[in-house]
Parts: sequence; structure tokens; C-alpha cells
Amino acid sequence: MQNIRDYSIEKGMLVSDLVDQMTSSGFQASEIGEAVRLVKTMKKEKVTLFLSFTANMMASGLRGIITKLVKEKFVDVIITTGGSIDHDIIRAEKPYILGDFNLDDTELHKEEINRLGNVLIPSDRYTHLEKFMQPLFRKLYEKKKSWTPSEIIHEIGLKIEDENSFLHWASRNKISVFSPGITDSAIGLQTYFFKQDNKDFQIDVAGDMKLADTVINSEKTGGIILGGGISKHHTIGVNILKDGLDYAVYVTTSSPWDGSLSGATPNEAKSWSKIKEKGTAATVYGDATIIFPLVMAKVLE
Repeated sequence: MQNIRDYSIEKGMLVSDLVDQMTSSGFQASEIGEAVRLVKTMKKEKVTLFLSFTANMMASGLRGIITKLVKEKFVDVIITTGGSIDHDIIRAEKPYILGDFNLDDTELHKEEINRLGNVLIPSDRYTHLEKFMQPLFRKLYEKKKSWTPSEIIHEIGLKIEDENSFLHWASRNKISVFSPGITDSAIGLQTYFFKQDNKDFQIDVAGDMKLADTVINSEKTGGIILGGGISKHHTIGVNILKDGLDYAVYVTTSSPWDGSLSGATPNEAKSWSKIKEKGTAATVYGDATIIFPLVMAKVLE
């Protein structure tokens, strides 16, 4: 047990110094401190570390931190949604724009600008995506007719030259990126277009269940899980094969009261063997674009 301590803000203090104080501050600040401790423990014990996140995060500045973790081989496996692949491809060539949550969406639509929260994505960005993907699909199709999502993503990463891209580094560092819902994205729409004239082209989602081998062959596993949805579930779900994750850090804005997987707590995961009965977990409730930079600033100091 420890006493609650007041913050002491000093001129010139480091971000990591502020995070140190959070540990004994109470409420979600203390959970940030616990998240830091668990991430450090996972690295110290050399667990197979899963990182999962949702597509909206790749549209934000959080992309830079995720790219750094992949470049430095901090994580071993990535599980994300198809939209993350879209955003990374586009942002490797064209920027997104900071807007406002309260813009007139009808006017934005007339100007062919799409709004994701307060991030603006002009429609011409998806013209670039089409010009990127269609020749790649043609190249893949000429090699073989069926590809798993992780194989396609690997080829995408090899084609991206921008070093700010997490896919660029994942392919070069041989870190597998799994996207079980890849067709629920602009990539999926491009797949539909390509299949109009190439009906035997297939994305073999089941083929990526080779991810199970990684879990089974790992001594211990841990997860950093940003957000929810299919990325979160695929990460904790595959770890049932090893009676659950040994460690988990959740960052979420969802609540458990509606029974959703996005809001489900680590304790609930233990009932499913998605986290071990004696597994250790921390949940930080808040926006990952705020929480995760604080956690990693301390972990990587």
C-alpha cells in the first residue's frame, strides 16, 4: 500500500518524470503507471509480444509510435484491421489534414472530403490507394491465385519506401501483420474491383490461422491492446490455445456494461481462457492517442 501523492510540476521536467508521479496519483493515472510496469515486465521476461490496434489510430499521429516499435523490433506480432493498411499506404505518400469535430459534414461531402473525428481525408487519397493496389494485385495474381492477408500485407510493406510507414518496417524486419477482417476496408473494395476480371483471385483468411503456431510455440505471451473490435478479439482469442495471455495491457474508451468485446475487462477474459487465471493485466480507460504516448515515453526512456 502507498499513500496518494500530489503532482509536483517543475519547469523543465521530463515527460517520464510526470509519468513516474502518475503511479501514486490515483484513478486512471495510476493505471498508466501499472501499464508501464507490465510492458517493462513483458520485455524483461522476453514474452512473445502482440500489439493490436484499430484503424483510426493509424490515421492519427499514433502511427509514429507504432512505426518506432516495429522498426526497433519491440513487438513480435501485429494484429489490426484492414483500415490500418489503407491509412498507412496513403500516408506514406499523402498527408491527412487536421480539422474539427464540428465541421459541416454536408459541405465536406460536397468538397469530397471525408471526416474521421477531427481528421480530414480528401477523397483523392483513395485514388492514390487504387493506383497502388491494382498493379500490386496484378503482380500477386501472376505469381499465384490465393494469398493470405499477412502475405499480401508483407508484399505491400516491401513496396512502400517511406520509412515513416509501419508496414515498411514490418516487412523488412519480418514482423507478421495479421488482419483477419482485411476486406472490411478500402483494400476490400479494391479486391472487389480486381476480382471483376480475375474471379479466381482469392484472399485466404483461414490460411492466416498459422498465427496459432506462434502462440503454441511461445513460452509466454503478452498483449498491448489498443481499442477493441476484431483486433482485440483475434489477439486474446488465439491465446486460448495456451490458456491465455500471461500479461495484458488494455487501453480503451469502451465500457463492459453492454456485453461488447470492446468493453470486456481482463477479468472477463479469464473466464474464457483468453488471459491466464494467474495472468496480470492493467486497463487504462482513455483515448489511446493520449495514453499510449505517455506509457511508451516512460518505457523507452
